[in-house]
Amino acid sequence: MNIEELSKSQLILLTILVNFVTSVATGILTVSLLDHSPAFVTQTVNRVVERTIETVAQAAPAAIIQAPAPSNQDLVTTALGESATRAVFIYTFETGTSTPAVSVGTYLAKSRVVATAAQEALPKQALIGFSDGSYVVASLAREDGGVAVYGFADNAVLPKLGAATLIDPSKLKLGQTVLAIGADGSAATGIIARVNEKGIYTTLPDIGAGSAAVDLSGNLIGIGAGVTPGLLISASKINTLLSATTTAPKGS
Repeated sequence: MNIEELSKSQLILLTILVNFVTSVATGILTVSLLDHSPAFVTQTVNRVVERTIETVAQAAPAAIIQAPAPSNQDLVTTALGESATRAVFIYTFETGTSTPAVSVGTYLAKSRVVATAAQEALPKQALIGFSDGSYVVASLAREDGGVAVYGFADNAVLPKLGAATLIDPSKLKLGQTVLAIGADGSAATGIIARVNEKGIYTTLPDIGAGSAAVDLSGNLIGIGAGVTPGLLISASKINTLLSATTTAPKGS
């Protein structure tokens, strides 16, 4: 076959083959020559190889391109976005969406419940409006410690969302950033000012009873108490209530 008749890809493959055969032949020839060389020549070659490896090893870390760390703005927007997907509206079951929502809450996908602040206006039977536009019937399962939990029927089809991590108040630090989306849909940022048995005090404005407050990682710190602006009911009280609620209502 005439080499001029070869295509571009065939020429590339031929070049690779020639280079491969040449490198193998060079390696065999080098080993053969070293076997018959004086000892000082072999030692010199070994030193050159060792020095080359050391130089490459030292330069390698500098050549690694590290991805830039996310900025504070990226962390804020991501955390608020995750919190927004878990936010729900609670409507009275009898009237549905024909009347304004009674309250807001946070959907906890792992437990299949909605947590909100306990209020007298909360209905026993509710219609939960999710961020994806779907509505599912729920029943008030339990109230305690200022927290109310709604449960769903076992066969209820619920949105598939990532599980929210509930932060224990003992792990919070003064001055730590806290984020929230209020009942009116507005975003707010603040810091943790004080933590005691009454709750978590922050510099957040009035975000509304039941609205979730999260950290920069999107983990749930607490929910708005609805009594004092910036006061949160800690996530530990939600955890306590979930532990006490062993079964969800099945008649929803």
